[in-house]
Amino acid sequence: MSPDDPGAPPRASTPGEAHPVWHYTPADDLDQSLTERLRHFPRKPEILVHFSRLAAALVIRGWLRLYHRYEVHGGEHLPRERSFVMVCNHASHLDAACLQSALPLTKLHRAFSAAAADYFFCSVPLTWFAAVIANALPFSREVHVRQSLKLCEQLLHNPGNVLILFPEGTRSTTGQLGHFKPGIGSLLAGRDILAVPCHLAGAHAAWPKGAYIARPAKLRLRIGPPRTYAHLTPGKAGALAVAADLEQAVAGLAAPTR
Repeated sequence: MSPDDPGAPPRASTPGEAHPVWHYTPADDLDQSLTERLRHFPRKPEILVHFSRLAAALVIRGWLRLYHRYEVHGGEHLPRERSFVMVCNHASHLDAACLQSALPLTKLHRAFSAAAADYFFCSVPLTWFAAVIANALPFSREVHVRQSLKLCEQLLHNPGNVLILFPEGTRSTTGQLGHFKPGIGSLLAGRDILAVPCHLAGAHAAWPKGAYIARPAKLRLRIGPPRTYAHLTPGKAGALAVAADLEQAVAGLAAPTR
């Protein structure tokens, strides 16, 4: 064992041998509060945060199954080893919870929902909920968009990570699918990153924008086969093509209405 190993037992020095020099470097977030550490991304592991997230995930999954009769179709399309992006329509605050609940619990701490930084990380209660329960990645919608996309790209370089994105940018007020913004295309065009299209039905009826209490409406998630856009040239044209293709793929997963 080397002197750099903090677990190495002390040993007697021989004559003429230089004494080892020990260095202590405090953590760079030692003087930060828990809230400040939660706002930072990537966040360092916190055992209390991990246990709280696991307990909340079990409660949320049970609530979705019992109260909303939540169903997942197409789970076999989720990649097992590689990192990937889950792309879904956005009509409710239930959306991220439903997509995370479709993943195995082993992915719980490696699944990140992109959340609006100006909404979910502006107060202590929302920051705690977004970082601890939702494991959210703060995403800037108006400024520093390129930095946010770069952070997403770095996240996906680590095998086994899952990024949850809602390319509409905000919740639909009608429940209808809106146009996908080209930001998702800037992330995927020309890169070998898997994108998994998903469609969640019933979320707008269960918890529409502006409502304070969720209603017991049925939720159904359909997951399509993954696709990649490595063959496209990065740039505006490629980004628009990716956004249009994913929008069509998500719309194609929508269940026919009676």
